[in-house]
Amino acid sequence: MSAYGTTKLSVNLNKVALLRNQRDVGYPDPVAAGRTVLKAGAHGLTVHPRPDERHIRRADVHAIAEMMAVEGWRRRGIELNIEGNPFDSYMDLVAAVRPDQATLVPDGPTAATSDNGWDVLAESDRLADRIAALHELGARVSLFMNAEKDGARAEAVMAKAAGIGADRIELYTGPYAQAFATEARQAVLEDYVRTAEAAVKAGLLINAGHDLTTENLGPLHNALPRLDEVSIGHAFTADALWMGLEGAVRAYLDALGARPSRSRHVA
Repeated sequence: MSAYGTTKLSVNLNKVALLRNQRDVGYPDPVAAGRTVLKAGAHGLTVHPRPDERHIRRADVHAIAEMMAVEGWRRRGIELNIEGNPFDSYMDLVAAVRPDQATLVPDGPTAATSDNGWDVLAESDRLADRIAALHELGARVSLFMNAEKDGARAEAVMAKAAGIGADRIELYTGPYAQAFATEARQAVLEDYVRTAEAAVKAGLLINAGHDLTTENLGPLHNALPRLDEVSIGHAFTADALWMGLEGAVRAYLDALGARPSRSRHVA
């Protein structure tokens, strides 16, 4: 655990829904999976509904939000995070569900997965309008961002992100995960440290996500000046095949050196 406090674990339920969608039998249920990981000590749930609903569906988002409200999770500080490109349909969903956090991701409707961060210098006007609207809906806003190789650009990008109203960034950690087992690991990690330092300087909090595992999570966590939250879905779900959902929560909390949420077993 770092000086700034426990890094929170938000479990992404998309891959549970993807498995459910392979057969018309209704299971595994993302709502039940969400309840299980929260009881095991996860600090929040993440969903990233796509327009084609190939994994999490809009109905799932409503059901997950209802479960968290009815069972008292959100009253105890457990958070719901909705990711997506802020098209009108995304904004309508946020307005209906009122998540704690809205993570804005610049992926197209046909993207297989999130694979790039925002160019906030080019898209600042659109993002500023959407961020302001999301704040009015009561959501904290995080922008999905690339790690920068140049320190001056990192500072400019993070200053712009803060200037248009973002509360946090989420570092896109795909390149870090790809480099982890190679000779490029340290150089790539330094890009993330540089970018995180620029974010801290700009007054932003820091999330991270994409291809994080129990193996590569700890070194990233230990290197960054701060890390407030990680969102993990694919590796988490894969690990749960061997460990179970509860075991996977424990393994990722251990990798972070984090305590379980105080709200575990509340329901």
